[in-house]
Order: sequence, then C-alpha cells, then structure tokens
Amino acid sequence: MEEEKKSKDEERRCAEGVQKQKRKRKEIFPFGNYRNYYGYRIGQDMEEDPRLKVMKKEWLEGKDCLDIGCNNGSITIQIARKFHCKSILGVDIDSNRIEDAYWHLRKFAKMDEFEKKQGRTSRSKVSEDANGLGNNAAASSDDETKQSLRSCSSEERDLSDIVSFQQENFVQSRHPQEKHYDTILCLSVSKWIHLNWGDDGLITLFTKIWRLLNPGGILVLEPQPWKSYQNNYRISETTTENYKKISFRPAWFQEILLDKIGFRTVEDVTSSLSGTKSGFNRPILVFRK
Repeated sequence: MEEEKKSKDEERRCAEGVQKQKRKRKEIFPFGNYRNYYGYRIGQDMEEDPRLKVMKKEWLEGKDCLDIGCNNGSITIQIARKFHCKSILGVDIDSNRIEDAYWHLRKFAKMDEFEKKQGRTSRSKVSEDANGLGNNAAASSDDETKQSLRSCSSEERDLSDIVSFQQENFVQSRHPQEKHYDTILCLSVSKWIHLNWGDDGLITLFTKIWRLLNPGGILVLEPQPWKSYQNNYRISETTTENYKKISFRPAWFQEILLDKIGFRTVEDVTSSLSGTKSGFNRPILVFRK
C-alpha cells in the first residue's frame, strides 16, 4: 500500500510538472515585453549594455530624457548612472515590467548609497591624513585635498530623484502640451509598435516623438530589421494581420523621419558597436530635430 501511495504521488508530481511546462509554453508577449529581456539579449556576464558605447555625453548629461519601451528599466538606469541625466522617464506598456523596473531602481539606489558612504569615508581619511602631514607635504597635496573636500561637501542627487517609470501605451496615450524632452530613446521597440498598430501606429510613434522633443533635441532609434518581423509576426492574430498590410519597411525609416516627419539630420553610429558580443547587432540612428 505504501509503495502504491508513493507511486501515485510521483505520478501526481509529474503531471503537475507537465502542466506547468504547458502553461509556460503558452505564455506569449505580443508587445515584446519579455521577462529578463536584457539578460537574454546581452548575457549575464556583461556589466553594462554595449549600446551605451555609442551614446555621447552631450546627448544625455544634464538633459531631460525619455526611454520608450523600457522593459525592466536596466538600460534606463544605466544611462542615468553613467551620463548623469537631469531626469529620465522610462515607459512601458506592461505594468509587470514597470514593477521590475522599480525593483531594479531600488537595488541600484541602495548600491549607489553604499558607494557614496564608502566614498565619504575615504575622502574624510584623505583630509585627516593631509592635516596630519608636515607643512611642506601638506602644501604639495593642497590642490588634491581641496578637490576632495569640495566633492565631499557637494551632495550628489539620489538615483531615485533622477529616474522614474510609468506604465503607458505610448502610441495611444496623451501627453501634456508643455512636457518636452531633450533626448528620446526608442531602442528595439519600433517593430512591436509596427506589428501591433500597423503603419499608422508607426507614423504616430514618430510624430509624437518629434512633437515631444525640444528644438535641437535628439532621437536615438534602434529599429529592428525586416527579418526580425518575419520571425515574430505570428505571435498574435493582430500582429499577423498587420504584418500582411505593412508598407513601410525598416529600411525606409530614415527617409520617413527626415522627409515626412521633419527631422533635420541623421547620424548612423552603428559602426561603434562592431565587434561587440551581444544580441543587439542592429543599426542605431541618431536624428536631430
């Protein structure tokens, strides 16, 4: 009897495992809102997103920025930390990914606070050592000590004051007329908007970006190639139907943004990513309003 009971328990656990696997296979992400998207694309062994290498400080430092389709917020937070934005808002259609983004933000904010405390301790030690030196030694290190004290006295802004996230369908949402940005990022997002809302949705995306940018503002666009559309269009009935009707191929986006939308210039910075081992081997175009 006991052996029979054990056998039935094993069968039940096996059946439960099969059901879990079926549910996992059925889970779909029609907007590209995959869990751990950046871990899949970049790899867990890479410290930062390789696309940060093509971004310039003057586009982001002290600027108000918007990241469309931020997923779990990884690159949004990395940009804020590396380039010291004035502000950066990440938006995503999936509320679960926004929850993930805030979890990452709290994690990085704690790390930064710990590093700041360690830095203040180190700078305090430098000051004490300098004060304890003889006159000649203290004079020789005077500039370094003053710089250290200035850094200590000037409080840096917390990451949570710079970065924020918001659940939003960017194509269909309305923005306050007075809200504008200096830089807008649209990285590996255009395909999903195109497949879900067709050519009209794509033009709405580009038009809204142009309207939200300040004069001279920057759009950093990473469009997925047409081959990527072919790999994913069957993900839902909507995407399948829209795929059949699409007229504007990704190869034409540059022309559309310049001639139809009104951007003044474009720069292809893709070559800076050559040799990078990551899943993001796509063109990166920088448009200026």
